[in-house]
Amino acid sequence: MIATDTLKHLFLETRQHTENLCKPLEIEDYVVQPIVDVSPPKWHLGHTSWFFEEFLLKPYKPNYKIFHEDFAFVFNSYYENVGKRVLRTDRGNLSRPTVPQIYEYRHYITNEMKGFLSNGISKEIEGILLIGIHHEKQHQELLVTDIKYILGNNPLFPKYTDSFLENPVQDFPQEWIEMEEGIYEIGHENNGEFCYDNELNRHKVYLQNYMISDKLVTNSEYLEFINDGGYKNFNLWHAEAWDWINTNNISQPMYWHKIDGEWYHYTLQGLKKLNHDAPLSHISFYEAFAYAQWKGCRLPTEFEWEAAQDKFDWGSRWEWTESAYLPYPGYIKAPGAIGEYNGKFMVNQKVLRGGSVATPANHTRPTYRNFFQTNLRWQFTGLRLAR
Repeated sequence: MIATDTLKHLFLETRQHTENLCKPLEIEDYVVQPIVDVSPPKWHLGHTSWFFEEFLLKPYKPNYKIFHEDFAFVFNSYYENVGKRVLRTDRGNLSRPTVPQIYEYRHYITNEMKGFLSNGISKEIEGILLIGIHHEKQHQELLVTDIKYILGNNPLFPKYTDSFLENPVQDFPQEWIEMEEGIYEIGHENNGEFCYDNELNRHKVYLQNYMISDKLVTNSEYLEFINDGGYKNFNLWHAEAWDWINTNNISQPMYWHKIDGEWYHYTLQGLKKLNHDAPLSHISFYEAFAYAQWKGCRLPTEFEWEAAQDKFDWGSRWEWTESAYLPYPGYIKAPGAIGEYNGKFMVNQKVLRGGSVATPANHTRPTYRNFFQTNLRWQFTGLRLAR
């Protein structure tokens, strides 16, 4: 087991970082929900507090007093096992509870958890606590990307902060890493370090010879695809993707704007001229696939990515893979609400690997499996080519 003081420090550090991410916001920014996939910042603050209340304080702390009887209904996300909830599309309609009330709720839960952790905990409770901490870290990343979507769809393109390094350049020439055919072990070793259940069980896969780029595709490279009519060439796209770009008039990555003949992109520092050397970001799986087709390449599978990941730099963009999000051999979904965390989403989604500039410290690892629907673009998603 992990030392109680270490767990308490990790918990408190995580709680504080969430609030630090919200410091640049104006009060009006906390409530906005432009699309269903983007939740208001105030909802994230409440939901990550409800998680600890629902799964730790209520069942395990003697004589725990619930902060507010309606907050479980407001801040439950998708856990069918724990009751009814506000529809996801209606989170932006919640003018009440107010932002100050939600911060009061956060501080109440944090203080209750501090007292709870001071008395020592069991191995079972430690496991739930670690899920809760990493769950909040996931929402820290969602906070950053949701805030970017909220501000990036404001016609004034307001700045969030100058302190966020969004576009780190990979300043080296591209090379192809050659990987030999053979049997590779994939998945988390389950060696006592934290992982999600979808990273288990570790298993063997057979891979053919392949090559994988040591560098992410850049904005400049993707601009060549656009200028060559990539968005107008149906031969490059899945049928579903072709319908998507035509129905939604998609002709460039999210946050790209052509103004007076010059390309700009919205960043967390505001609207800036396109950084041609920066890794491409905010593209769908559809666009990643089409670009790879145009280049005469393909996307790596998640297994190819994991087998080669120690040979290249990763972590600034979530990287689309060709792999469907499916359970590993021997996967067992946990009982009850905790089992809803990953297993019920294993359909109609693609796996992304790596992490992004918005991923909190100590939250990603080579076996981490992110997953999204093929049309989504609001995360820091990019691509690495294989062949």
